[in-house]
Amino acid sequence: MKDLVVETRALRKSFDAEGAPVRALRGVDFELPNGEFVAVMGPSGCGKSTLLNIVAGLDTPTDGEIALAGESLVGRSEDELAILRRRHVGIVFQFFNLLEGMSALENVTLPAVIAGAPRKRAEARARDLLDLLGLAEKAKDPPGVLSGGQRQRLAIARALANEPTLLLADEPTGALDSEGGREVLELFRRLHASGQTILMVTHDDTVARAADRIVRMRDGRIESSGDGDDGSPAAADVGVGIPSTVL
Repeated sequence: MKDLVVETRALRKSFDAEGAPVRALRGVDFELPNGEFVAVMGPSGCGKSTLLNIVAGLDTPTDGEIALAGESLVGRSEDELAILRRRHVGIVFQFFNLLEGMSALENVTLPAVIAGAPRKRAEARARDLLDLLGLAEKAKDPPGVLSGGQRQRLAIARALANEPTLLLADEPTGALDSEGGREVLELFRRLHASGQTILMVTHDDTVARAADRIVRMRDGRIESSGDGDDGSPAAADVGVGIPSTVL
């Protein structure tokens, strides 16, 4: 059996919304083996983004257990969670969250520098990632001059800067047109084929079918878990062109 990158047991999350209690997660048992690509789907308010945020260490559970790369996240301080996040997690957001006052190269370099990597080494990896994702010619450009698809590819490069154990993606195609969405999905497939573990939240069945497995949530619980559908011709040739030395 593969090592588990994420494991939750009876995970619960409750909070107050305008004075009314909300049970966002109601006892979630979930496992994500190393090297798997999982899509989490469900209607708005089902708990999928809450689960993603807890896995990322951006939120904490009310009750239950969660482990990331074999390390429990329960009872950790914010500083400890930040260290674990820098060590193990890269996050791709729906609306990019790029730093507009920096160039593309600086956006990708920054996470590794914050994590303690020497600037020259961090910048060299950033250049490799920009080249890998077809953005080498945009290295000096600020994010604002890039297309939506290019900006999301830049966000993915930034998420990969620290060679994360786990790549998390929250509606990564939600702000893109159909062409940009296809570019990002193709990239995720290539990353997965190269061994990257991916957990993606999406509301789109077409996007979810790129994954190995689709987990469907409703009312804070996992309703079902089954195979994705990445056997299309486009998905069959996705392992080409990603050197292990970069990823």
